[in-house]
Amino acid sequence: MSDDEARGADTARLPTLEKAPGGGDGLEQSGSAADYAPTGEDDHSGKRPWSVRRVPAALVALVLLGALGLLLYDVAAVRAGRPAMAWRIWLAHQLATRHLDSPWVLAAAAVAVVLGGWLLVLALTPGLRELLPMRRTAPGVRACLDRSAAALVLRDRAMEVAGVQSVRMTVGRRKARARAFAHFRELDEVRGDLDRALGDGLAQLGLAHGLHLTVEVRRPKKG
Repeated sequence: MSDDEARGADTARLPTLEKAPGGGDGLEQSGSAADYAPTGEDDHSGKRPWSVRRVPAALVALVLLGALGLLLYDVAAVRAGRPAMAWRIWLAHQLATRHLDSPWVLAAAAVAVVLGGWLLVLALTPGLRELLPMRRTAPGVRACLDRSAAALVLRDRAMEVAGVQSVRMTVGRRKARARAFAHFRELDEVRGDLDRALGDGLAQLGLAHGLHLTVEVRRPKKG
């Protein structure tokens, strides 16, 4: 994203300045909330890649393979003139004698519904929630940015602001939040500079979808 695009990003800042009462912890606090959105339309093609989900797929495959293999062996044994296995005789008896309102039947049905719903969620959602899709600048190229890496980049930008002593930066799928401590300068001035620095940082990340930015600035506690 160019510098002109970054400067043209839409932002809305709502600054506040609060002082804690004398009975509190004695912290001054300045906070603001800003909506950042890339200029132009969102890149709807910038979607998260789908997770292959090897572990759930392997577990389901192993369970089905074991159950079907055991059932096939038992059916072949019965066809060969041998008695059925005890578990199949017990299961057939239970299915023939237990009523549908039995607690065991209801519990088994509830477990099957939960497992089925879990598998449907895995099948219909992309997963990889730690990745943020980036704007596509070339056909056939798809890029994503790890949320922890994005938080580290934004934290470095925030630490460059004069007066900032420390910053805790968190980046989610929809929001980015900065909680900073300032040891000199007015808190609202530090907050304004942080808004601008982090807004420019978000623009330069090249994300496909905008993030809601929240900035909080406080004074560190005096020992």
